[in-house]
Amino acid sequence: MALDIIAARPDPALLDLPWQLPLEEWPEERLAALPRGISRHVVRFVKLSGKVIAVKEIKADLAIREYHLLRNLNRLGLPCVQPFAVVQGRVNAKGKPLDACLITRHLQFSLPYRALYSQTLRPDTATRLIDALAVLLVRLHLAGFWWGDVSLSNTLFVRDAGAFAAYLVDAETGELRERLSNGQREHDLEIARINIAGELFDLEAGGLLHGEDPIETSERIVTRYHELWAELTDVEEFDTAERWRVEDRIRRLNDIGFDVDELAIVTDFNGTTISIQPKVVDAGHHSRRLLRLTGLDVEEGQARRLLNDLDSYRAATERQLDDEELVAHDWLSLIYEPITRSVPPAMRGKLEPAELFHEILEHRWYMAELAGHDIRIEDATVDYVAHVLPNKPEEKSILGVDTTELPVLGTV
Repeated sequence: MALDIIAARPDPALLDLPWQLPLEEWPEERLAALPRGISRHVVRFVKLSGKVIAVKEIKADLAIREYHLLRNLNRLGLPCVQPFAVVQGRVNAKGKPLDACLITRHLQFSLPYRALYSQTLRPDTATRLIDALAVLLVRLHLAGFWWGDVSLSNTLFVRDAGAFAAYLVDAETGELRERLSNGQREHDLEIARINIAGELFDLEAGGLLHGEDPIETSERIVTRYHELWAELTDVEEFDTAERWRVEDRIRRLNDIGFDVDELAIVTDFNGTTISIQPKVVDAGHHSRRLLRLTGLDVEEGQARRLLNDLDSYRAATERQLDDEELVAHDWLSLIYEPITRSVPPAMRGKLEPAELFHEILEHRWYMAELAGHDIRIEDATVDYVAHVLPNKPEEKSILGVDTTELPVLGTV
């Protein structure tokens, strides 16, 4: 069998996989038992060189197109899975051609929405997932990407300081353009609304919803998208005596995780009013700041929470006048690293370190409220590890959970 492999950094171990077999027939010893979402194609998680890859069986032309599209989205810094390779030229033992395979890297600590609903979660889970999807969709649209199949099923979710961050998984229907028209953006929104309603009705039929109304919840994607899009792109006018509103606009954008590289500021002929509009906006304001200060590469909400704790540490140690980088180094070595490393190795796969630290901060707050006085973070960590963490699922690699076996009904 003469395989044709397209890969930026090919792994020789790819040649050892059983490409002569249809993907659904691959032996269990090759597979990693990770939760799978719903897909129109056969998808399997496969162990390769000590890591996990996702393999999707698909027509060769579609596989190559999606591979290059995902590479372009990664170059733009957008949240999506990383393409690894395309394998084509497959034939079975009888010489019959088999579909090509698109290979992506598994996103650690990520979960499909159905796996999240198979756990015991807060009643507002659907709301938080849709908020995360709205942020993802806005980011993609700002970059000129039309998705064409927006849904919870085509998204992976990573915990982010009590909320979720969304990552695009399936891009085979998408198109990357210089910019999108309002009609194209609204088309994506309508697809999202219909798909989400159908997915939530499936969950409701399986007894996995917590009282949410599928129609009302699916409408939230439209509302949240428009709110976020307006905050990022609307022109704002105000009197010249209110110049503080320029800084206020920047702060509001920073608060929702976007940075401002350029502002268009225009005054009228009389100099009495000012118009401002963000010209270049990008997500990751807090995560970039934390990465610069500490080297920690985490989700945006986690970065915001960690930076708040860093600021609290700075105030508690009365080091407001010290160099920010020096204080951050001390916080990292004296607070963050000792706390995250104090978790027993057997439980470190339950949550990634930044989310673990966030939950310990939350636990300390609850303990302090109950006790009526401050609680040391070391004491909160001991209590959290003893009473809370053991009940958490193993999110790095949730073994034995196959979400494709959850009940699925027709979509709406």
